[in-house]
Amino acid sequence: MAETSPLTSEERVKRSVGRTLGSWAFALLLLAGIGAWAWQGAFTLKPGEAAVLLMLGRHYETVTTSGFHWRIPEPIVTRTVVNMTELRNEDFGFRGGEMGEAPVEKLHEATMQTRDNNIVRVSFTVQYTVKDPFEARFRLADASSVVRDSAQAAMREVVGRTTVDGVLREKKALVTAEAERLLQDILDSYASGLEVTEVQLQDVQPPAEVRAAFDDVVAANQDASRLMNEAEGHRNEVLPKARGEAAEIEAQAQAYRESKIAEATGAAERFRAIAVEYRKAPEVTRKRLYLETMETVLPKVNKVIVEPGATQIVPYLPLGRQREEPR
Repeated sequence: MAETSPLTSEERVKRSVGRTLGSWAFALLLLAGIGAWAWQGAFTLKPGEAAVLLMLGRHYETVTTSGFHWRIPEPIVTRTVVNMTELRNEDFGFRGGEMGEAPVEKLHEATMQTRDNNIVRVSFTVQYTVKDPFEARFRLADASSVVRDSAQAAMREVVGRTTVDGVLREKKALVTAEAERLLQDILDSYASGLEVTEVQLQDVQPPAEVRAAFDDVVAANQDASRLMNEAEGHRNEVLPKARGEAAEIEAQAQAYRESKIAEATGAAERFRAIAVEYRKAPEVTRKRLYLETMETVLPKVNKVIVEPGATQIVPYLPLGRQREEPR
């Protein structure tokens, strides 16, 4: 076997450089791979979005703040983004047109029985959003089906506790509010992570066979309501006017009462003052009262002044005065 010749110094240098370059290249490739893997853990959430994070299949965290985030990438931590502000709709029955034109399945889901054993067809809409991203994404296999079944059960229960007049006319708002509350309770019992925002009645009609009779009843009730509103309007017009007139008469009577009381009080005070003066000087007060009375009476009559004793000499006959009597 031939002996290998020793390597020259130049060859040894080349081998050393090659090994060093290979090590650096491997390290750079490793760092690039680690960086690319780590970059997969970066994500950005828009307003209204939430990220559900699972670490090795177990719920780890739910991120709801918008902006840039970083978590350990897959396969250690998996990420699912859920839109929490999206308004989702589920329609029941037939919206628009005649119920008779609706498909059979739509008629079935809209047909319900009331408390008084009448049949009505109720078309309504359910609007809901996500309130818990983890429950909405991983506890329900089909959120839409769960909402549809729960909404029909809730509406049928509420309609079954209400009379036909209440569903058609009198208690529509109460029916929707009660159905919304009951539907939310059912979804919460399932830990669905969904929140009902509104239940709207789109159309409530009796079956086509008896619709004309129901329309007559509705028209009669509307006429009764109109007449009641007109009577109430007339009442609101007449009562304030009558109350105003009564208040005016009462104020006038009160003023008249006050004036008479004031007048009587003044007369009494004047009499008391005269009585005080009379006690001090009866003769003077008597003469003054006589003069004041004459002063009040005499301007109203014709006066003739005759000196005392003159009538015994020349009788006074006011003949000319008789022709000047006032007409």
